[in-house]
Formats: sequence, C-alpha cells, structure tokens
Amino acid sequence: MNCPNCQKDIAAGSKFCYNCGAKQPEVAAPAAPPAYNSRKRLVRSINDRKIAGVCAGVADYFDLDPLLVRVLWALAVLCAGTGVLLYIILWIAVPEGYTGMSATSTAAPS
Repeated sequence: MNCPNCQKDIAAGSKFCYNCGAKQPEVAAPAAPPAYNSRKRLVRSINDRKIAGVCAGVADYFDLDPLLVRVLWALAVLCAGTGVLLYIILWIAVPEGYTGMSATSTAAPS
C-alpha cells in the first residue's frame, strides 16, 4: 500500500503513514463469504480413509491428528474389544464427506 501524500510504501491497513504522518483513507473491509454451514459435522472421510474413514472423520471433528485417533482406536480394539462394534456402528450411521479441507478445494495445487 502506498501513502497518497508522500508515495512511500507502508503496511496494508495502516491508519497513518510511518514517514509523513498523514492519515490514510479508510479502506472498506472485504466482505466475508456467507457461512452456509459453520457448524462442524461428524462425517466419514472420503479423502483420508484407510478402511472406512471413521477414524479420520472423528479426528477432523475433534481437531486431532488422524494417526493418533487410529492408534487409540486400535488400543480400544485390543484392550476392551468394544472398538470394533463402535467402528461398525459409526461406519453404518455416519455419512461420508470431505475432511481437513473444504469440498471446493479438492483439486491439487499447481
């Protein structure tokens, strides 16, 4: 951003110029896109699945690393045995969806 008074480069969003002290014109804040579904939903991962995507979906819902959730799930299966039943129930009950990124940005960056 350039100061209209002294034409020196200043940081974007500055209210005054660092060099000449002139007040900068107000810049309208960019309009935020409407949040259609701002609530997080529990979904089975389509883009980060190993078996059915349940662990990756749970990890995304709770903002955890998917590997951590997979290890904890494996421990629950080995120690208590109830992890298998819960995994199958979630496999059936939870819908599929994208996790970790928005559905509109599924293309690989170039």
